[in-house]
Amino acid sequence: MQTFDYQAQELDLKLERVRKKATRLSLVRLVVFFFFGASVVLGLAEHPIWLLLTLILGVFFIRSIQNFNFQKDQEAIYLALQKIHIDRKARQDRKLSKFEKGSEFTEKAHPFANDLDLFGEHSLFQLLNHCFSTQGKQKLAEKMKSSFESDKVLSKRLAVQELAEKPIFLEAMEAVGKAFSKEENRNSSWLAWLKQKEKTGFFFSILAVLGPLGGITILVLANLGIIPIQFLGLWILLGIGVMGSIFKPLKTAADTIPLSQTLKSFQVRSQLIEKEDFKSDLLKAEKEKLNAEGEKASALLLELDQLGLWVQNRLNLLYIPFNLIFWTDFLLYSRLVKWKQKVGNALSHLPENLENWEVWVSLGAFEMELEGNGEIFISEENLLIADEINHPLIVPQKSIPNSINLDQTRQVVVLTGANMSGKTTFMRTLGINCVLANLGLSPFGKSLTLGSFQLFTSMRNSDNLGESVSSFYAELSRIKSLIDRLDSGEKVFFLLDEILKGTNTEDRISGSRALIGQILETQGFGIISTHDVELAELAKVEPKVLNFSFHSEIQDQTILFDYLLKEGPCPSFNAHKLMELMGIRFSG
Repeated sequence: MQTFDYQAQELDLKLERVRKKATRLSLVRLVVFFFFGASVVLGLAEHPIWLLLTLILGVFFIRSIQNFNFQKDQEAIYLALQKIHIDRKARQDRKLSKFEKGSEFTEKAHPFANDLDLFGEHSLFQLLNHCFSTQGKQKLAEKMKSSFESDKVLSKRLAVQELAEKPIFLEAMEAVGKAFSKEENRNSSWLAWLKQKEKTGFFFSILAVLGPLGGITILVLANLGIIPIQFLGLWILLGIGVMGSIFKPLKTAADTIPLSQTLKSFQVRSQLIEKEDFKSDLLKAEKEKLNAEGEKASALLLELDQLGLWVQNRLNLLYIPFNLIFWTDFLLYSRLVKWKQKVGNALSHLPENLENWEVWVSLGAFEMELEGNGEIFISEENLLIADEINHPLIVPQKSIPNSINLDQTRQVVVLTGANMSGKTTFMRTLGINCVLANLGLSPFGKSLTLGSFQLFTSMRNSDNLGESVSSFYAELSRIKSLIDRLDSGEKVFFLLDEILKGTNTEDRISGSRALIGQILETQGFGIISTHDVELAELAKVEPKVLNFSFHSEIQDQTILFDYLLKEGPCPSFNAHKLMELMGIRFSG
């Protein structure tokens, strides 16, 4: 069996070569088919000895088709590899507009997904997703939105780092998926078909042998003039009658077995996984799931691919005459029944397992091709320590790293700062790096230490006219969700942006102070950003409250930002100058 080439070097030259081979094979196939047809005519009209040449040409014709198909498949893989490398450069440059946004996976009520640019335009999903099936993308999205499990982070990290060191395996898995996989809605019906028992019996086995022998005998005797040619017509009529008993199960198989390209994707990806040696316990377990009761899934799929192609082409004009004469449906049915008896339900889990591998490949590719190289440390304490952390969606050359240390003794940070100085981006940087760590991915920065907590954010609270909900009420509802979780004793790391911005200054400050007081009595800790510098006064009476800020500097008609986090409250704000620059004229 020929094996595919997954090396990405000199792709243009390789594509040229494989296309030339395919063109030559196409011409050879046409010539062989012409001589095949001629030998059939000579065999029937002149002498049966020509049928021997027909058999040889038939084998050669089939081999030429297989070789042609292999060259076209190799071409598809090369094209997929080419696209993978183009996409990689786009991700490294953070040019993400052409990638799927994953907006359908957004959940407004989710604890953090809606605020951290996990999905949508210029999102983590666009940077991370290498899946090609709908189900694979759904699984990846669910992983991104999953609750934090600090005890599993390091085992996931070992698996991801191992995959990142296998670039050819990652590219091969993705290329095969992109080259061969077609979206089908056959999975559920295929699983039902695998469980369905077929009619069996000695009668069908006899007909599988009798059909070809009878057809050959009648052809030879008729050609020699020993029996009239009308006997062939009677034999065909008899065949139509008896083959009707297996027409329905074969049609069901044709309708439910995945298409050849999909089976090829299953088979080749299974083979790639089987050949790879993994050290991580998680990857070993995923690989073990592919085993089909002691037999390799790839071998079973290859056999099914051959049978499926036969089943799905039974009504082909070239197949029908052979079937009517040699009753080949019985041979096909016999082999299909034996395959199902051997496999049973062993392959029923395969599509789902391969979808899991799509997620693993996405994680490994992200780790391999992007700049996340920080360390992850896990603590049983309720804390978060970020050392020179960056935002993964910002081009590395433009990203400014910042650090912060939060725990139960440094429980609430009041973050003040000028407009556009970087408050919200910094909070999102912390949140999205926590999500990366929960996936087993390296943080973008020197290191990230995670305690045992859940993440909660409140940043994008918009009104909903359909539900008659104002943005202020939406934020209050969000804060109530946080309070309920904290009151239940849950450990929560929260990020609250522009707290209570929908009300007047006096109510906003008093409400914010009351909320911070409640938080200090729980196991919650986090950051609250605000323009109300009055809240910074809390740090003078509450030792667990800290002040941090981002600053700006006004020079002539320009506002300059350094985007560096500083201790202490913000000394000045820039809203007045920004309004002037936008054309608002202040009197006096």
